[in-house]
Amino acid sequence: MGIKNVAALETKYMKQQEVLMKKAARRKKLLIRRLTVFLLLTVALSYLVISSLISKSSVLESMEKEKLNLEQTLTDLKKEQSMLENTIVKLNDDEYIAKLARSEYFLSKEGEIIFNLPDEKKDKDKEKEKVSY
Repeated sequence: MGIKNVAALETKYMKQQEVLMKKAARRKKLLIRRLTVFLLLTVALSYLVISSLISKSSVLESMEKEKLNLEQTLTDLKKEQSMLENTIVKLNDDEYIAKLARSEYFLSKEGEIIFNLPDEKKDKDKEKEKVSY
């Protein structure tokens, strides 16, 4: 016995069911497309947000390093300013100017003899240089 061809029933109910099945398949296909597009947009937006956060964090880190460097420079400049202000105060003192002139420029008072003594540190440094060659 062979398989007989079965004829499909062409009733109004069957046509309605076939139309409903085609509509359901079409809706499912459109839903999958919309979800795919939504997923792609979500992935693209997430990528942009994450890359922006990473770049901002690297910029922030470099700015923090620059801030530390500038704070160190500020501290050094404040020390230098303090030393210069101290020097200004000293240069307004006549005794200090006289002492500075005698030590730096070998000026002397009347009857005063200046002896120039060698610096011990400089002599030791020179001896070390000679030994290292």
